[in-house]
Amino acid sequence: MPDKETLERAAKDKREGKSASTQAGEFIREEIHHIREGKHGARSAKQAIAIGLSKARRAGVDLPDPPNAPKKKRTAKKRKTTKRKTSAATSRRRSRAAKEALEHEGTAAASHTALSRHATAAARKRTKSERSASARKAARTKGAAGRKAAARKAADTRAEA
Repeated sequence: MPDKETLERAAKDKREGKSASTQAGEFIREEIHHIREGKHGARSAKQAIAIGLSKARRAGVDLPDPPNAPKKKRTAKKRKTTKRKTSAATSRRRSRAAKEALEHEGTAAASHTALSRHATAAARKRTKSERSASARKAARTKGAAGRKAAARKAADTRAEA
């Protein structure tokens, strides 16, 4: 179960009209913290992110299904209208086994280096126009205070160079 603060931050993002991936980012952030504080580990940064996305989906963030999820016969439109609020509970044995397996993994997956490497690899897969479009959208939904802070940060960075 996600922390209360995480759910509140995700709800705030939704109220502000931010994208589903931004809302899900709060759950990923929480997962990274869990790994860093040693609650459990992860095999890779990708797995840590996947765990966070899974929690976000269960919490009701409107994310698309995972790319390798088995496809149902129903259409996506019909599935959206018939989305169940609660899924069938995972068996206690499976849940415990998964948790124990994660506890045996290391914490390097949540390191700054690993996350940076993952972000770089993910960005490399996108075209320049896609990256540009997402940056423009980010600027639109940032808000006045956020834009001001970003401009100040950019000015400081330019002054250093």
